[in-house]
Formats: sequence, structure tokens, C-alpha cells
Amino acid sequence: MKHSIRLGLVCLARETFDAKAAAEIFRRIADEVKNLEAVAWEIVPELVISPEDAQKAAARFAAAGLDGLVCVSGTFHLGHLVLELRKRVAVPFLLWGLDELPYDGGKIRLNSVCGVNLDASNLYKSGIDDYRAVVGGRIDATWVDAIRVIAALRSARVGIAGFRAHGFFNLCVSDPALYGETGVLLDHFELDELYCFPASSEQIAARSAELLSAFDASGVNEAQLGKVAELAARIEGFCAKNGLDALAIRCWPELARDFGVSPCAAMSLLQSQGRILACEGDVEGALSMIAHRALGAETPFLFDFSQVDLELNHALFWHCGVAPCNLWDGVSRRSLDSYFAGGKGVTADFVLKSGDLSVARIDSARGKWRLFLQRARAVPMQQALKGSYLKAVFDRPVKEVLDLIITKGIAHHASAVYGDYIEPLRVAAGLKGWEIVE
Repeated sequence: MKHSIRLGLVCLARETFDAKAAAEIFRRIADEVKNLEAVAWEIVPELVISPEDAQKAAARFAAAGLDGLVCVSGTFHLGHLVLELRKRVAVPFLLWGLDELPYDGGKIRLNSVCGVNLDASNLYKSGIDDYRAVVGGRIDATWVDAIRVIAALRSARVGIAGFRAHGFFNLCVSDPALYGETGVLLDHFELDELYCFPASSEQIAARSAELLSAFDASGVNEAQLGKVAELAARIEGFCAKNGLDALAIRCWPELARDFGVSPCAAMSLLQSQGRILACEGDVEGALSMIAHRALGAETPFLFDFSQVDLELNHALFWHCGVAPCNLWDGVSRRSLDSYFAGGKGVTADFVLKSGDLSVARIDSARGKWRLFLQRARAVPMQQALKGSYLKAVFDRPVKEVLDLIITKGIAHHASAVYGDYIEPLRVAAGLKGWEIVE
């Protein structure tokens, strides 16, 4: 399900052009956009012609709490109009130009694209960059989805339990910078708040049944299985009580030591049910998963760019055993194992399914924000390792991808989802002024 947003729609015009035709086109547009999934609309039905009209529309939009504003250039129009709207409505704009109508006696009727040119120039020269300009007969659905990403981040409640994992300095975030850039006000919790959160025996028993249904548990003992079920119940209750959309967890070394098991298998189960959980305290990894979810992508997961085979041109997307268990390939053995942390590292072991992948990472470095994007395909492979993993083939040489990651210093986690979700993220990054690394 895509993230719900609220958009404004207005048509700008000038009576020296064919404003009547523009109004007819706008009525059709206003009807058509109402069919977009998960979008509530605030529409000014009358043409906005004068600066006073724009001021009234701006007041209406400001009261509506918009996530973005669609400005249809019905005809060429005064440059005041978009600037008056922007005074009161500081959200991303879509400047929408219409295809020109057949000439009427040699006179241009709309001159709509010139209006878009004027508006874009005025915004740019005013230092405003969060606009996108398009020309055509249908709304730019890619821009709409990009607004979902920005809105989802701004409204998300994100927590971190503990800190980033020991030594993973590249996963650190600055809380004020994070808030200033995305709107996320990070909630900090101690680890014991997570693993000591109340859970009833009935809740734990239900989680144990789910684990036994999803996994071959013959590789762990009864006490280990019970600990995983208990932790899953506690994490779910903690996230629900605190209203968290995502939680980054310092999953080692303290959790296994103090609670008795690592959270990998518990996180695998909960993520398969819709929870966004980031291992190793990776807040930006959690944000990347939120961005994917906003576009309607199902079950985002974090992975390490773990191994490359330069000769055979593929990579291994691996992690110690935390991938959502619903992404199992249906062929490998989906099991629980305690192969690390002295028997306390209970993990989910399986190969992930094949299919097209979109890879993304929101990443900050040197005072800048970046978005790493790649397309890949998970291909069938034999189960040969512990943990959860897949074999990925990119649409370019894997050495190029590795060189890009290393050269740009991209953090070692990224979010992956099945399907093509690249372009809306690219547009969102452009609206935010982030560097696109791809």
C-alpha cells in the first residue's frame, strides 16, 4: 500500500490567451487525478489569473496541510502567481505544462510551456529548487510517488534502541541534521527497554507457534526457541506501544550477552509481518526502508554487499540471518541456527527468492546527503552458507558497482525490495537536493 498524501491542484491562466479552453482541460484533469491511489486533493476549481486570485488560493492551500502542489499552466500567465503561492505553501511544486492546441487563425492559444519556463526561472532565481517541470496530458505519477517518499520520511516516528553497533562509525547520524533534512525526530531508547518490555505467556506462545510454522527449528534447543519467541513478542509490543514506524537496534554485542539470544531470527519473523527493523543501529538504513515502503514496495530488507565474483559478474547480498522470512525462495532449507555468538546468535537461514530488485540507501557524509540507487536481479543459487542471502546480478558490471560504493564511501548496508522503484526515488532526491549516486 502506498503512503497516503495530500496534494493541491490549481490552474494558472491569462485571459489574453484561450482561457476558456484551459478551463475545460483543467476540469478533465481535476476529474482524472481523483483516481490516483492514496491521494487526497485540495482543488481550486476556478482559474487563477490575478495576484489576488493566487493569494486566495495560497491561503486555502496553506490551511489544507499539503504535501505538494500541482500548478497547471493552463495558459501563459503572470509570473506573480507561482511566487504568491510559494509564499504561503512551502512544499514541492509540480509545474505542469499542457500540449499546445491547434492554432486558431494563426494565434497561439495556450502558450503553456512558456508559462512553465517563466515559473521555473522565477523559482530558480529565487533560490527555490524543490520543483519539477513536465509537459503532457497526464499528471506525472513519478512526481506524485516522490512526494510520498518525502512525506513518509517527514511523518515517520523512528527509534533507535541502544546505539550503532560496536565500531560501525559509518552508521552514525546527527540528530539535528537528520531532523533538518527529513523531519525525522529520532527517539532514543536503552536496549533493556526493548528486551524487558512486558510480554504475556500467550503472546510468547503465539510467536513460538509462528516460528515453528515458518522455520525448521531442529538446529536450536527449546530454550533458544523460547528466547526468540519472547524477544519477538517484546519487540512487537515495544514498537506498538511507542508508535514506531521503524526501529534501529544495536543487535550486538550486548543483546545476546544480556538477553540470551541475538535478535536476528525475531527480526526476520517480525519484518515478514510488516515491521521495519534495521540491524546494527542503522538509522539511515531504516529511513531507506521507509522510502521503499512509501512507494508501495513490500517487505524491504537490509543487506551487506558481502562478496563479489568479478569473473562471473555477480555479488552476494548477505546478512547474518535477519532477512524477512516471507522472502524465502521456497527451495532452500529455511531454518533457525545458532552458529555465532557462542550459540546465542540465533539466526534465520535461507536463500531469498529470485526476481528484479531495486536497491537504495539514504546516506549522509561530509555534510551532504546522498541517495545510492541500483537495479539488480536475484538469480537462483544453491544454499551453501549460514544466514540469509541471495546472488545478485546488476545491469552493469559488478566491478563498477563496487568501485562506486568504495569511491563514494557509501555505508555497507542498503535496502532492497522486489520490483522497480528507482525513478520515484531519483525524483525525490532531486527535490531534496541530494546527490544521486548510481
